[in-house]
Formats: sequence, structure tokens, C-alpha cells
Amino acid sequence: MSKDKISQKREKINVKIYLRNNWQLYLMLLIPVVYMILFKYKPMLGVVVAFKKFNVFKGIWGSPWAGLDNFREAFASVDFWSALKNTLILNIGDLVIGFPFPIFLAIFLNELRSSKVRKTTQTLLYLPNFLSWVIISGIVTQLFSSGGLINNIFHSNIPFLSSSMLWRFVYWLMGIWQGAGYSLIVYLAALMATDASLGEAAYIDGATRLQRIWHVTLPQISSTITTLLIMQVGKLVSISFDRPYMMGNTLVRDASDVISTYVYTVGLAGGRFDFATAVGLFQTVVGIVLVLSANAVIKKMGQEGIV
Repeated sequence: MSKDKISQKREKINVKIYLRNNWQLYLMLLIPVVYMILFKYKPMLGVVVAFKKFNVFKGIWGSPWAGLDNFREAFASVDFWSALKNTLILNIGDLVIGFPFPIFLAIFLNELRSSKVRKTTQTLLYLPNFLSWVIISGIVTQLFSSGGLINNIFHSNIPFLSSSMLWRFVYWLMGIWQGAGYSLIVYLAALMATDASLGEAAYIDGATRLQRIWHVTLPQISSTITTLLIMQVGKLVSISFDRPYMMGNTLVRDASDVISTYVYTVGLAGGRFDFATAVGLFQTVVGIVLVLSANAVIKKMGQEGIV
């Protein structure tokens, strides 16, 4: 018997022994795999609705083909482009204003000597993440309405919720307040994995605290920052429904009508499931393109990408 056949036979025996000893793990793995197939991958077949004139009674496969008619209708709609513009404005604002905030906050907490103060602050900042946007919109109304707390304190009548520009700033501010705590945990975890000896060496060499943060701390968590940045860029054309819908009102509809609310109004509330699917497919494709583009740019800058 040749050496190759002997090695192959040994490999088969090792595989059988491995499976005999670990079959329980693969049996447990079967449950999430079946879940993913049934509830994540199988629904992807429904994307074909975007290319059909969907009829509820005929079903997905019985409905006639419409080609690209749903996409042409969307791209010819003024409301669609207005919703896309508002989506980009709000998401770019979240990216520019909201994305750096948890980074600065994590570095600030990491530099604190008191662990009790650090843990208490971290807990208080994470609590808003558990609040729904229904509750937050009520808080916004109590704080920023014409008869709200802020206007009463300063004896003013600033139109926070009736001016489109001011409403956007309130939208971004509440987004930071609600979501900063979650991102903070990610960055603090990355800071825990940094090499403290590098900072100590820089301190011995005479580096100030800001210099240590800029030249030692930030480079060590740059991979985490770039990964989250790429994912955030990929969401520029996607936006949640509850946040703009609950915080918006008729006076700022020109700023609060985004793609998600547009799909709800025109697609779902109007029974146009094919049209809603077409707009959703457009968001997905553009999101993938943005992720790949951001990843390519990050790699050219010498950083690690996600793929």
C-alpha cells in the first residue's frame, strides 16, 4: 500500500473519531443552521416581488412579471428623491456628529482613575439604549416644544420642532443620547485589549496625555474604528422607521419624510408590496456598493478592512 493511501486512510479514521467524540456539538449547530435557512435565506426569494406586478390572491410566483416598471416608477417620483435626500442628510449628520462622540467618550472614561465613576458613567450612558423611540419622542416633546422645558427656562419661543433645520439638530442630538452608550461598550472593550506598556513607555519618553492618546491609544483601536465606520457608511441610504416617524410632525415633513416612511406610506399602507420591495432592493444594492467602496478606500489608506 502506498504512502498516500495510508495517509488518506488515517485521515478518514481521524475524522470518524472526531465526529464520534463531537457529534453533540454538530447536533446543537443544526438548530441555528435550520433557523437561518428558514427565516433568513428563504425569505430572500421574496425579492422577486420587486420585478412583478404583485397580486395577493395569485401569490409571488403566480403574479405576472413587470420587469423594471417598479424601479422606473420610483425613480420618476419626486417624493422618492425627496425622501432619499432627507435620508442622506440625516444619516450623514449621524455619521459626522454622532460617530466620533462615543470614541471621545470611551477614551475619556478610559483615562479616568476612579473605576467607580467610570462604571457608573458607563451604566448611565447605556440606559437610554433600552428606551424605545416612542418614549424618546415624548421626552423630545416635553423638552423642545414651544411650551416645553427648555423654552420655559429661557423664556423663549425657539421653534425646535417646527423648523426643519432645528428639528434635524434635535434628531441628531437624541440619536447620540440614545445610541452612544452601545458604541461606547464596543470601544471600551477595544481599549481593554490595548497594550498599556506602550503608553507607559511614551510617558517615560516625555509624551503628554494628549500625545499618548493620539499616537498610542488611537492607533491601537483603529481597526475597531474603521470596521464600525465601514458599517455605518453602508447604512447611509437605509434608515430606521420608528425614529423619524415618531420624532417627525407635519410641520417638518419636508425634513422628516425619509425612505422608510415613504415605503410605509406608498408601498405598505397603499398595498403596493411590489413597489415597497423594489425600493428596499435599491437600498440594499446601494448599501453593498457603499460598504465595498468604503472598504476599498480604507485599505488604500493602509488600514485593515472588513473583507
